[in-house]
Amino acid sequence: MASSLSLPSCSEIKISSSEKSFKQSVLDIETTTTLDEVDGIYLTWKDIWVNTISSNGKNGSKSILQGLTGYAKPGQLLAIMGPSGCGKSTLLDTLAGRLSSSARQTGEILINGHKQELSYGTSAYVTQDDILLATLTVGEAVYYSAQLQLPDTMSKEEKKERADLTIKEMGLQDAINTRIGGWGVKGISGGQKRRVSICIEIITHPRLLFLDEPTSGLDSAASYYVMKRIATLDLRDGIQRTIITSIHQPSNEVFQLFHNLCLLSSGRTVYFGPVSAACEFFSSNNSPCPSLQSPSDHFVNTINKDFEQDPEKGLGGGLSTEEAIHILVKSYDSSEISHQVQKELSEIKKRVSHTIEKKRHADFLTQCLILTRRSFVNMHREAGYYWLRLLIYGVLALSLGTMFFHIGSSNESIQARASLLVFVVTFVTFVTVAGFPSFVEDMKVFERERLSGHYGVTAFTIGNTLSSIPFLLLMSLIPGTLVYYLVGLHLGHEQFLYFISMLFISVFLVEGLMMIVASMVSNFLIAIIIGTGILGMMMLDGGFYRLPSDIPNPFWKYPLHYISFHKYAYQGLFKNEFQGLTFTTSNQVIVSGEDILKNLWQMEMNYSKWVDFTILVGMALVYRILFLIIIKSFEKVKPMVAGINCSQEKF
Repeated sequence: MASSLSLPSCSEIKISSSEKSFKQSVLDIETTTTLDEVDGIYLTWKDIWVNTISSNGKNGSKSILQGLTGYAKPGQLLAIMGPSGCGKSTLLDTLAGRLSSSARQTGEILINGHKQELSYGTSAYVTQDDILLATLTVGEAVYYSAQLQLPDTMSKEEKKERADLTIKEMGLQDAINTRIGGWGVKGISGGQKRRVSICIEIITHPRLLFLDEPTSGLDSAASYYVMKRIATLDLRDGIQRTIITSIHQPSNEVFQLFHNLCLLSSGRTVYFGPVSAACEFFSSNNSPCPSLQSPSDHFVNTINKDFEQDPEKGLGGGLSTEEAIHILVKSYDSSEISHQVQKELSEIKKRVSHTIEKKRHADFLTQCLILTRRSFVNMHREAGYYWLRLLIYGVLALSLGTMFFHIGSSNESIQARASLLVFVVTFVTFVTVAGFPSFVEDMKVFERERLSGHYGVTAFTIGNTLSSIPFLLLMSLIPGTLVYYLVGLHLGHEQFLYFISMLFISVFLVEGLMMIVASMVSNFLIAIIIGTGILGMMMLDGGFYRLPSDIPNPFWKYPLHYISFHKYAYQGLFKNEFQGLTFTTSNQVIVSGEDILKNLWQMEMNYSKWVDFTILVGMALVYRILFLIIIKSFEKVKPMVAGINCSQEKF
């Protein structure tokens, strides 16, 4: 990574005690770049404990991290290693300020020797899962991210140039026009997706980079290529980055890219220090690394107690793995290298006082425009978002048009018109839940980008709303027109426009309601069940299946009947259809539409149909605002809970 530091080869790592004493290996820490030479981010942590409360609340708290101490310097790559469940990701989340609110954290985390916040653009976090929009190409994903994150002081050409350069840095220039792909859609490989995720996070040139299992799911060749690109970023852009990565069990080639190693077992530090001294540390504790085995494999196998079957496994002498780990932890705590780490922390705290440069991202209007454009492209290319629904609506419209063809104005047409209108509103809104899977994926991307500070909740809500309007208009206009004229509903331009407008606002309203459900339930199957349940209750209480006078007073009428959007959708469409028409009964009696509305369907005739429409518009806006409030509440509640649980101030 840093040109001033030479990375040890595998043979150099396995130093015998006759060639170099362990104490001398420890002094390798002092041969690194001095604190005054590099202007970057020095991250230190001391006596970090993280406890979580069990889900059933009966078993008390569980210690995930136990008194961890360490540091990360500019121009160096720190690897956090250990068996599964040892606390690698928890330590990474703790250092990055992303620890769950259910966890209790104590200890001291300093940036450049002081407690201070990481300003936007100074740090980046690459999650273990590659959460990307599958419909975008590699170039589009990175370019949209550049437009969102980079300040407006940069021109579009400069942002495009930065995006292209970042893509080349990660070796993705050949896949720049290839769609990312996802479930059921062929796209780029897993290694390329991981590099796209890294591109999106390093587009702002952050000085502190966190990576959670960057090689997970990749073969050895892809793992080495990804890590090599990360480790040599400074050679291409001249920025001395502080890189911290959690990694399970790297290959020998990847292991040689690391400068420092943090080895964990059950949340305890087994070793922290230079990679060059790790083998000597294990050798001095009667666990030498075999000549034909990778050091990383040897370290993890030695402290992995998950699959212990042989009671003689460990440090010899018949010790179990648990006993071997205990000896290693005690040996490290009393070793010279542990004391040197403490000394390094003190030196950083005394001598480093760099203030973190605050970066700016695009302004609010630019973010709204870019998010609208990106969301529109995604919706246009994702068949499950709207196109499949449009096809279903079209087929249904033709079915309704042929079944109710030229309905006429006889006595029988009264019930037929009412049934048709209710069915249209109910079906159109019910099928909205079909877009749950696509929207949940959008929410995952939003959650990742929001946590990284790319943009806020308001910009996302506005962008998603504006981008969906053309598709909702299309889904209302085409099927609505087919039904309206094939059936022969109330002819008139005003009536037709009202019918289409009511379909549009009903679907728009339900989309907002489903956004609220998706914001609270990340599993789309559960979200579909909850969403259909809510719509079913509102439909049942809309005033058609049970007339308003027959609805039971407790709960069903007050308040559910009045907050059910079906009530106002039914009333508006019924008034639009029946007012101004006359019908002939079997006794040749002429009945006006107004009498039918008032006496048969018990409609509220003291206000016009446009009031019903206005109420639905208001409800649609309220649902969008509620979505905004819920997401923002989660943003505020999590830090508050974390603050209550923490006995010391976080950085």
